[in-house]
Amino acid sequence: MYCIGMSRNTNGKGYSLKDILFNKEKVQYLAELFEAADSTFSGDVFVDEVMAEMLSLELKQRVVCITKALETQLPDDFHEACRVIVSALPEPLDPSNTDNDFGDFIYAPLGEYVVRNGLTSECLDTSLATLREITMRFSMEDSIRYFINEFEQVTVNELETWVDDENYHVRRLVSEGTRPLLPWSGRIDLAVTAPLPFLNTLHADSTRYVTRSVANHMNDIAKIESDLVVTTLDAWKKLGKQKEQELDWITRHSLRTLLKQGHKGALELLGYHTNPRIEVQNFTVHRHTLKAGEALEFSFDITAQRDEKLMIDYSIDFVKANGQTKPKVFKLKKIDSKKGETVTITKKHRLVADATTFKLYPGEHLVTLQINGKQFSSEVFKIKNKLQKKKLIDHA
Repeated sequence: MYCIGMSRNTNGKGYSLKDILFNKEKVQYLAELFEAADSTFSGDVFVDEVMAEMLSLELKQRVVCITKALETQLPDDFHEACRVIVSALPEPLDPSNTDNDFGDFIYAPLGEYVVRNGLTSECLDTSLATLREITMRFSMEDSIRYFINEFEQVTVNELETWVDDENYHVRRLVSEGTRPLLPWSGRIDLAVTAPLPFLNTLHADSTRYVTRSVANHMNDIAKIESDLVVTTLDAWKKLGKQKEQELDWITRHSLRTLLKQGHKGALELLGYHTNPRIEVQNFTVHRHTLKAGEALEFSFDITAQRDEKLMIDYSIDFVKANGQTKPKVFKLKKIDSKKGETVTITKKHRLVADATTFKLYPGEHLVTLQINGKQFSSEVFKIKNKLQKKKLIDHA
């Protein structure tokens, strides 16, 4: 539902994110806010109802659990309930911050409440206005998507007015809520090109929290309409509405997937030749048989035949559970190489045995050097021995 990362189990060796985000203290805090806003709200009843069930639930289910308890306490009339919600909200997040101010997850049930009870044409105006208020305390990027899917035109028209909102959390919601591939959220029916008018404005925003969302949004689009992203970024450069340094950051962050894929237009937009005039020699894997947890070390020499901007990456074809392989590209470094200059580069890549995002399997792997999107030398190496029995998530 939300982009929050992975959590570990509470086994004495780690922590549980769900217990950090949703616990009795947080629930009591929420109850106190509502008691102050509505004299009929019973904080003790609310807390008891939530805590009777919540600790046995996973993160998303905890959000629903708190929402259901709110439904028993808030007025039956949705418009009046939203009035209470808005009255209960604390002051907006610090407007002087410019980045990484996602807010407190304890407000997530408020967005869930709006979706569960206000996804109707009669409640639409109140719902959207309430989500705007909540998002200044915790991002409503997931909740707004339900309204985009159910009432696309009205919601998009409202988002158009939020593009110029004085609060940067509201402006960010316009970009983040319309991302085609928003992590932890369901897909939206909105055409991938529909939010481009929003992004054309928001790319010039003065707040990194907003422009980061724009860049992530563009990276999403790149996975669907790659050429569109390149032409749009080029157009923004010509408009000159964003500071050069910030636009350069937006551009590189927007193109990160395409650059790993060696997309010609993306590379050229950043000044890289897609057919660099270089000579790669002495590509060497220092040890060809490794155990999980050890480091793959390789080195190589690059000699430039002209001045070249070089984006140096490498890919590893990882063995999967079915014995087939799947490549994964890693960034190495960027250099400005001078004609006739030879540069020696050494890289160590630790083969993590207990990563949260993939599992290592024994067998023959392939490491390949990639420069400006073009593949050069490759070498095989082998991972042997039985891996840890700890259950991990495959990188598929």
